[in-house]
Amino acid sequence: MTSTHAFWLAGRQATGETVLDVTSPWDGRLVGKVSVPTADQVEEAVAAAYAVRDEFAATPAHVRAAALDHVSKRLVERTEEIAQLISAENGKPIKWARGEVGRAVSVFRFAAEEARRFNGGEAQRLDTDAGGQGRLALTRRFPKGVVLGIAPFNFPLNLCAHKIAPAIAVGAPIILKPAPATPLSGLILGELLAETDLPAGSWSVLTVPNDQMPALVQDERLPVISFTGSDKVGYAIMDSVPRKHCTLELGGNGAAVVLADFASEQDLDWAATRIATFSNYQGGQSCISVQRVIADATVHDRLLPKIVAAVEAQVTGDPSDAATDVGPLVSEDAAKRVEAWVDEAVQGGAKLLAGGKRDGATYAPTVLTDVPADATLACEEVFGPVLTVKKVDGETEAFAAVNDSKYGLQAGVFTHDVQTAFRAHRALEVGGVIVGDVPSYRADQMPYGGAKQSGVGREGVAFAMDDYTYERVLVLTGLAL
Repeated sequence: MTSTHAFWLAGRQATGETVLDVTSPWDGRLVGKVSVPTADQVEEAVAAAYAVRDEFAATPAHVRAAALDHVSKRLVERTEEIAQLISAENGKPIKWARGEVGRAVSVFRFAAEEARRFNGGEAQRLDTDAGGQGRLALTRRFPKGVVLGIAPFNFPLNLCAHKIAPAIAVGAPIILKPAPATPLSGLILGELLAETDLPAGSWSVLTVPNDQMPALVQDERLPVISFTGSDKVGYAIMDSVPRKHCTLELGGNGAAVVLADFASEQDLDWAATRIATFSNYQGGQSCISVQRVIADATVHDRLLPKIVAAVEAQVTGDPSDAATDVGPLVSEDAAKRVEAWVDEAVQGGAKLLAGGKRDGATYAPTVLTDVPADATLACEEVFGPVLTVKKVDGETEAFAAVNDSKYGLQAGVFTHDVQTAFRAHRALEVGGVIVGDVPSYRADQMPYGGAKQSGVGREGVAFAMDDYTYERVLVLTGLAL
């Protein structure tokens, strides 16, 4: 008998009237049952967060930092247990799941460090004009209010951490809504937060289904929304609440550019290995996975077979096996969508060099060339283990190809030239340029977000803390400056 997991309502466990089954995308087995809060319980959580907002904002930094440190340390202690849970509910290969726990450990540790130094204030002399004589401005940051954090399924622990940790660090109450397909990892964070001394009501983890999300989004007591997911849903949220502050981390179709100077055998082997790995890690279900390779004509013909060989070497199978590189997608429907997009591209003239086969929710690592520019695969985020390769003539054409997209999250540029790196930084319409590697690199403390339809605002602990707060100035008068 599988027990039912309670959700976390204003810091305490609670159960509702209905239950959600969480199943493995690998074999369909029941991973767990999750209680779903009633409308009254959701209201109770929101009311509690709203009521405690002033108290929580005034909580001493050491209290918030200690709570964040505690969660970080407890994640370390429970790493293997949590990694297995992520793998079971998400289908993520266990080696990647362990890495995700490690990243969440860092996120909470970074947040604890930032909480201790946050809001020291910045002093500014105002006597630069005669009217400001004897006046000093002190600028500090204060929470905008309760945060609604809406997390996706692909990183069910770490992207919950990126909502919760910065909110606690600044003293902003948070209502976390984990993805219905993968709620168990978010509930683990509730267990760890419940072991701390944070004020009751300052956090809740509510396993509400997606059809209850609009009511939360519209609630005026939740003035800050941090959403990670598809561009369609993200912009629908923003359009529905134009007066709220929304941070949207949306989709991408990450490009890896391999330029002419990256031409030795060692260079190309490195590029091919990194491209193959990070077009397929998490089953390609990462906003910054490699979807497009843009290769200079002088290296293309040598690089392409290396990429195909490296992709074919990816081990697909049981996500609980440490040897597995590529597990299933989150559902069979997701795999069918990827299959349909690849089939459409092939029917339009694309050449299939590897993969192209589906088995249930698993889609084989796939490489295509000559993909038509108007194919869905070329225009949209595939969110699956599929890679396209394009030949270009020179840097200018390569950078134009990167920018020929409605998305702009991150790009990777394989070059040894520092001047080229700076030109890429100026020219590429993305939120991050990774030089000498794939676009899939993310350090959890760096600013992370996109341009164009890849979203607005930035994650990364310190940058999310800025997003959750606003500047308030205090002017002191009659001072002997």
